[in-house]
Amino acid sequence: MASFALAAPTPSKKLSKRSFSVPIKPRVGVTRTPANEMARTYGKFGWEIIVSDPENPFDSTPGVTSSATTLATSTTASIEGSDAAAATTVTTTPAATTTAASSSGSESGEVTATPEADESEYLESTSIGGQTLNLDFDTGSADLWVFSSSLSSSESSGHTIFDPTKSSSWSTYQDGTWEISYGDGSSASGTVGFDKVNIGGATVTRQAIEIATSVSGSFIEDTNNDGLVGLGFSNINTIQPQAQKTFFENIMDSLALPLFTANLEESSGGSYTFGAIDESEYSGTIHYTDVDKSDGFWQFSSETYTIGGTQSQCSTCSPAIADTGTSLLLLDEDVVEAYYSQVSSAEYNSQQGGYVYDCSATLPSFGVAIGSGYTATLNGSDISFAQIDSETCFGGIQGNSGQGLQIVGDMLLKHFFAVFDGGNESFGIAEKA
Repeated sequence: MASFALAAPTPSKKLSKRSFSVPIKPRVGVTRTPANEMARTYGKFGWEIIVSDPENPFDSTPGVTSSATTLATSTTASIEGSDAAAATTVTTTPAATTTAASSSGSESGEVTATPEADESEYLESTSIGGQTLNLDFDTGSADLWVFSSSLSSSESSGHTIFDPTKSSSWSTYQDGTWEISYGDGSSASGTVGFDKVNIGGATVTRQAIEIATSVSGSFIEDTNNDGLVGLGFSNINTIQPQAQKTFFENIMDSLALPLFTANLEESSGGSYTFGAIDESEYSGTIHYTDVDKSDGFWQFSSETYTIGGTQSQCSTCSPAIADTGTSLLLLDEDVVEAYYSQVSSAEYNSQQGGYVYDCSATLPSFGVAIGSGYTATLNGSDISFAQIDSETCFGGIQGNSGQGLQIVGDMLLKHFFAVFDGGNESFGIAEKA
C-alpha cells in the first residue's frame, strides 16, 4: 500500500506531496433490481425513463414515453475553493474553504471500501468531523452528502448518521441548500456546512458537506450506504447558491501526482489510490485519452466498438463518461441493438427496462473504444448483470435511449485498472495485473 503524509496547513510552508490508498474488501449488502437500476441511472442523468407495459413486456425495440425527475444541478459559474499548493486559507463568499490536505508525520492511511452485491456501488469508510460513515465513491457526480441526525428515525434506520452538533470543526453554510432526485423515486435534499473530511489519512480541513434532512426510495433501503463522495467536477455540484469543490479537486494540488486510480474488483480486493500509480496493479501500457470536463464528467470520445472481435464504426457516436457510481454500460441504441442481434434469445423487456435473454446463452465479447487508440474488451461471460428468474438474465449492456451520452460503469471498470488524471485532464485504462 502506498504511504501518505502531508504537512499541516500553514501560510509559510508548502505541502509535502504524498499519496494514499483505499483498499477494498469483500462485498456485502443488498442487490438492486435491474428495473430499479435502470430507473436510478436514467434519473441520475435526467434522462427519460422507459415505461413498463405489463400487457406487453417484450418489445422488439426500446420505447421512451415519460420524463424522469431530473437531477438538480447548479449552473453557477463561480465554484468556491482555493489553491492548495501553499496550504493557506482563502476567504471567499460566502465562506472560507481551506482546500489543503493536512496530516502530520509520515503515517499511511487506509479505509475499507466494500463493493455491494452485483457491484451496485463501492463503499468506502470516510471520516467527517471525527465520525465514520460508509460512502459511495462516484466519479459521475460532484456532491458529498451524508445521512444526518436531522432525518426522522424512519428515514435513517439502519444507517450511520452524521451529527454536526458532535463535531467541533463543523460550521454552517448560511442559506446553503442542495437537492438530488433520481428516476426510481429516490431523492435527497438538505442543508450545507463545512467540516474536516479524512479519507485514507488525508484530510481536507474545510470540505463542503451536504447534510440530508430528507431522503426517500432506494437511499433509505440501502442500509450499507450512508451517503456519497462525488469525484466528478464541481460544475455539476448541486449546492446553491454557490457550487463547491469536490474532495478530489480540493486535495489534487497536494498530491504527489494530481490523479487517482480505481482498481475495482468483482468480489474482493482492489483499491482506490490517490496521488500515485501502483505499477503492481496493472500490466502492459496505460492507454490515455483526453477528457472534456466542461459538463462535469470524466468524458471522452468513443467512436468504435467490437462484437466478438469484429470492429464496427458507430453511427451516433455519443461521447462516453467513466462513472464508478453506475453499475451498467449504457450505450448508444445502435450499438446495443447490434450486440443483442448476435444473441438469438435476446428480447427487449419493458418491465425490466432493458434487454433480457436465456441465461444459458453464450454471449459474444464486447469492446468499448477509449478514445481513438484503445478498445477495452469484456468477455461474454462477464456481461450478464443479474438473473431475473430461473431462466432469464438481464444484460449489463443496455441502451441510453438516444440521450447523447454513453455511460461506462462498473460493468466494465471492475475488469480494468483506471486512471483519473485531473492534472492532465485525461482518463487512462490498462489491463489488470
